[in-house]
Amino acid sequence: MHDTRVLVITGAGVSAESGIPTFRGKDGYWRNLDPAKLATPEAFARDPKLVWEWYRERRQRIRNAQPNAAHGAIAKLAQHADEFLLITQNVDDLHARAGLPMEKMVQIHGDIFVTGCCRCDFSYPGRGGSPEPPGAGALQPESGRLRSIAPTSEKDVDLPRCPECDVLMRPGVVWFGEQLPLDELQRVEEYLDGGTCDPVIVAGTTATFGYIIDWALRGRRVGGELVEVNPEETPFSQFATRLVREPAAIALPRLVETLVGRHSPG
Repeated sequence: MHDTRVLVITGAGVSAESGIPTFRGKDGYWRNLDPAKLATPEAFARDPKLVWEWYRERRQRIRNAQPNAAHGAIAKLAQHADEFLLITQNVDDLHARAGLPMEKMVQIHGDIFVTGCCRCDFSYPGRGGSPEPPGAGALQPESGRLRSIAPTSEKDVDLPRCPECDVLMRPGVVWFGEQLPLDELQRVEEYLDGGTCDPVIVAGTTATFGYIIDWALRGRRVGGELVEVNPEETPFSQFATRLVREPAAIALPRLVETLVGRHSPG
């Protein structure tokens, strides 16, 4: 693939095929609770222990999951494109574990394995299946200092607290009603400003958020392909130049083979 700029946008449907439930799907409920009501600052303020239990279970489920053929195909496409950016709404690490370098990826809704302070900038990376930052035990900050974190009440047992300011820590994800991370938004803007893309592929997302459609449309070169990979119709479907009504793990490997073959020398 020569002189190609590629933009790929993925959503929960891509990870669902690795066994990670989507928020909106029938398997999304947890202990009969609606995840959309747990993933909010209000829920965390009301019952941080419950929210942390849910995120710990989600982290464990993601650690046990494996990247699927869609993740592999996207990583392969990145290797063959001159310039490449993946914008993923997924907070898991499956794209990274499939071999996509972090510098070619924007996790616009955050990273579930990060644990960050609710008040200051302190965070614990915890990537790549490394152990949880302990709640009532010791937390290893990036600076290398160890801090024993004693729970302030019975309810706070097993809740991580910041070694810098002793405030509760939270998962490093964007909750409903929160702003998108500025530094990641900046990376998206810089890529879109750097030139148009062909193809733009939008896979496994319900395209509920307007900015997803906006980025896809801004990225597309005049006359370039705008591909939607999704078994269902979405608000994005009307803009796509090509609709692939199949799950991402089936459609993307075939699509990438075609794209790589088309741009290969000879």
